[in-house]
Amino acid sequence: MKAQEFKYVTHRRAALLLGLSEQELWHLSSESGLGLRETADGVDEIFFTYEDLRQICVLATQHVH
Repeated sequence: MKAQEFKYVTHRRAALLLGLSEQELWHLSSESGLGLRETADGVDEIFFTYEDLRQICVLATQHVH
């Protein structure tokens, strides 16, 4: 059986993977335009590709320095 591959990760999971708070991730996402915003059943959610996460890592390190 092949392992299931995910093309997108949720905002919460992305924050955990990157070691950022959800607020910090939201700020970087809004600033950069990275992430796919979707609304379902009146709930807004942001999804990220792994390339988005890589770019956010670069942005996060630039903010620190």
